[in-house]
Amino acid sequence: MAYAAFDLTGKVALVTGGNGGIGLGMAQALAEAGADIAIWGTSEAKNAAARAQLEATGRRVLALCCNVAEEAEVEAAFAETLQVLGRVDGCFANAGVSGGRSGPFVERTVAEWDRVLGVNLRGAFLTFRAAARHMKARAEAGDRGGLLAGTASLAAIEGAARNEHYGASKGGMVSMIRALAVELARYGVRANAILPGWIETEMTARATADAKFAGNVLPRVPMRRWGTGADFGGIAVYLMSDAAAFHTGDTLVIDGGYALY
Repeated sequence: MAYAAFDLTGKVALVTGGNGGIGLGMAQALAEAGADIAIWGTSEAKNAAARAQLEATGRRVLALCCNVAEEAEVEAAFAETLQVLGRVDGCFANAGVSGGRSGPFVERTVAEWDRVLGVNLRGAFLTFRAAARHMKARAEAGDRGGLLAGTASLAAIEGAARNEHYGASKGGMVSMIRALAVELARYGVRANAILPGWIETEMTARATADAKFAGNVLPRVPMRRWGTGADFGGIAVYLMSDAAAFHTGDTLVIDGGYALY
């Protein structure tokens, strides 16, 4: 018999960047656990493919185009999500961009810095703000509870040389989530950060396909493989479920042991 606390039937999850990689892995598991799903992404084609995949679970699925760095787009997408699905019980701020080609910090441009923090940190702020307003209003009406979860990175806690803009965006997310966990606990809203290690996604494809890079990095992963999007399904279901009702303000590392070795 399945552990009832992991049953997400009747709940709604929003996953930004949910049309591929880690986000789609989360969305798939959440749907299989019974949640209805909203995914936001910037590619119509990827949204359509992900929607078709998720609809095979029998759950309601909404796929919207949204650039999370733009306030108006986030507000409009959240309003449409509520209009179609009725509520949001779990908000996964997963959308993000890489730091691009690494280069010396002293040569980093303001445009590069702003591009990365615009999506990774400003985008998470705008997404969480919309969700927190909704969850707070529900709590004040007697319907307490909710989850805010952010996809950060090991770069938030390790030295990301030549990638300071990316590390700053993810470190900022972790700090924001800790503050949200304290501020929103009175409404029954929990907040946690997920820190992936080296995961095989579209964003990391160039690095993981490079023989020299793989030869240097994979021996440091005790599990001896790259992570996949599916590796994040379990943690997403757990965090959104009643099993995690007292778990908040945490940073959960999912990296195959890389940070230990």
